[in-house]
Amino acid sequence: MVDETSQPKETGSVRHRQEKVGVVTRTKMQKTIVVEVSRRVPHPLYKRIIARRSNFLVHDEEGKAHTGDVVRIVETRPTSKNKRWRLREIVQPSSARGV
Repeated sequence: MVDETSQPKETGSVRHRQEKVGVVTRTKMQKTIVVEVSRRVPHPLYKRIIARRSNFLVHDEEGKAHTGDVVRIVETRPTSKNKRWRLREIVQPSSARGV
């Protein structure tokens, strides 16, 4: 008798991709934006909470994002030498967009 639980089940090739939320800092390139993601971590020795920032090059196919927008980005396959993230949605448009 074959045990059904030991067989690997064929589920679709759906991967859990990392998501981050950050602020768009630059939009000077074509189809590429720079997103700054801030995180709060304890100092390794003194345990005080400090802010750390990382910049990510993000693929923006339609050019929807503008400087100051809060966006959600998702991990994807490498698009270029430094681009490994894709724009998923604009969480909050910047207040200066209508000006």
